[in-house]
Amino acid sequence: MSSAIEALYILDQHNEPILQHTYRSRPPSPQILLTQYLAHPVPRPSLIYLPSTTPPTLLYSLIHANLLFLSPTSVENEPLLVLEFLHRVIDVLEEFLGAPLLASKIEGSYDVAAQLLAEMCDAGSVCNTEPNALRDVVEVPGWMGKFLGGVGLPSSSPALGPSSGGLKQQLAINPSNTGPAIPWRRANVRHTSNELYVDIVETLSVTIAPSGRPLAAFADGSIAFTSKISGVPDLLLTLSAPGGKSGIERALELPVFHPCVRLTRWREKPGELSFVPPDGRFVLAGYEVDLLPSASDLSSRSNINLRLPASIEVKTSLGSAGSDFEVRLLLSNNFSGPSSASSASPRPGLNSRMPGTSTPTFGGSSGSSSQPILEDILVTIPISDSVRNITDLRASRGEAHFSPEDNSVEWRIASKDASNGSATLRCTVMGLSTADDEDQDAANGFRFDAATGDYDETESTYQSSATMKEEQPTKQQQEQRDLRKVQQNASLMPSSASVSFSVKGWLASGIKVESLIIDARKSRGLGEGVKPYKGVKYLTVSRQGIEVRC
Repeated sequence: MSSAIEALYILDQHNEPILQHTYRSRPPSPQILLTQYLAHPVPRPSLIYLPSTTPPTLLYSLIHANLLFLSPTSVENEPLLVLEFLHRVIDVLEEFLGAPLLASKIEGSYDVAAQLLAEMCDAGSVCNTEPNALRDVVEVPGWMGKFLGGVGLPSSSPALGPSSGGLKQQLAINPSNTGPAIPWRRANVRHTSNELYVDIVETLSVTIAPSGRPLAAFADGSIAFTSKISGVPDLLLTLSAPGGKSGIERALELPVFHPCVRLTRWREKPGELSFVPPDGRFVLAGYEVDLLPSASDLSSRSNINLRLPASIEVKTSLGSAGSDFEVRLLLSNNFSGPSSASSASPRPGLNSRMPGTSTPTFGGSSGSSSQPILEDILVTIPISDSVRNITDLRASRGEAHFSPEDNSVEWRIASKDASNGSATLRCTVMGLSTADDEDQDAANGFRFDAATGDYDETESTYQSSATMKEEQPTKQQQEQRDLRKVQQNASLMPSSASVSFSVKGWLASGIKVESLIIDARKSRGLGEGVKPYKGVKYLTVSRQGIEVRC
């Protein structure tokens, strides 16, 4: 299977080509590909087979910031390689041209974009995709070059500079004794303030059955690292989780590492990340954690309590007509979580970068006076399209409103009201007009004309009390009518509800940073007595990630 990139086309929001770069072969033009691409219904997949082109073509596509990236290939290829290359192109262009990536930026810096694409792929083979390494070979002219030079970054490329000095002069400028070439790190990095930051962010995805039993519970984690340190540092980051070595192996399930991480060290000692970092901010690792017990322990799986910061319960078909539903929100600020340590002390040499404890213990004694902060609480309740309106929204805390455009009820609670305890929201649904409603209007002497939107008042409105008493429905008829209303309103009840929030200073997986050490023997160019500032931050986020089925 080939792994060649034949071409790259970038189109603006009006589907006009703003950049075309051909690496090999003779691929179809962007106009032909765009016609075939737009012919597919939305949502369009990232990989489309176009048999009508000559030759038949596989079209890879990616949309970012209203820009369309297309890459055609006429041979069978590795799909993930091409898609990852498109993502790398976007990251590099944002690094050099600035975020957000706009069509005007690419058109105004076409020479820089062309150099970047030529360096990232040569004759269809992916070469250098690291922004730090591209800084040394791609020239950034104009005011951007002056700006980068002012902060210690190279403003011009040695390879593209004037050749008056010849090869010897260039070798003298960049001597080989500065250390081995590292693809992801620039040479001669200098910073006035040396800082190292670790940010661990976990996104929750939990599904709960109507009985309250969790069906699935995952935490997708990302370890972001920011390195602002001179020279070539060699770092050792140690992670831990409840349960020791087996705990960290279970917590960091399906890990994905940056190329700078030494995999041999991780295999020998799980939890230890040894690496030479790129300069600036980058994603060091990603992982997935199953918050439920293993499948072998079915008894504990059925009785597990996740102890989440926020959870919800939904009751439907309430009231005499079954037209009410109630959502109960449970908030907790004092618990240790299913897989986090009960208490811990701040890690030596690491400082908290945010309000809250510097350890992932939620509510534990961490040596810090501040507690983790529960913020951005939002309950979202999808509503059926058959619902005409939601009336009488009664919330014990916060504010709630019904959005007809999105067919959902949003209940927002401010951080100052997010204290321990419960809060309730009760709503009444109104469906479309039914036969019973029309019969009731007719009994009252009114008829509604759906065509004109007017009420017709009939002569029978003014009738004697004796006649009205004769037309009163019997008790059995009233009960049958109420039963039909309950059955009709049952189809209008919400089928699920989700809650969103963020917690600073707590991780659902219980992972924490034990230490961050600079290996002075392997590091070069740090300078004597340099002690960089080290900071760590934990954040757990749920973007409608906790869903309760009704």
